Amino acid sequence: MGKIIKDTIHANGIDIGIYTQDFENEFISLTDIARYKSDDPTAVIQNWMRNRDVIEFLGLWERLHNPDFKPLEFEGV
Repeated sequence: MGKIIKDTIHANGIDIGIYTQDFENEFISLTDIARYKSDDPTAVIQNWMRNRDVIEFLGLWERLHNPDFKPLEFEGV
């Protein structure tokens, strides 16, 4: 596993962190994006996580990328 490299993009006056290990799998900070919407990014993320489309997306992502994913257990979500 390589060293995690952090970069920053700037959008509408907000600094958004981007993290990568191999320049193929990059991750963008959801918390940084939520700070644009509110001073309480936790509430923004909690509300976003309640969205049905988000839950379906997370289930699909897990099926594709997590070999230990248990779809029957995920149905409870």
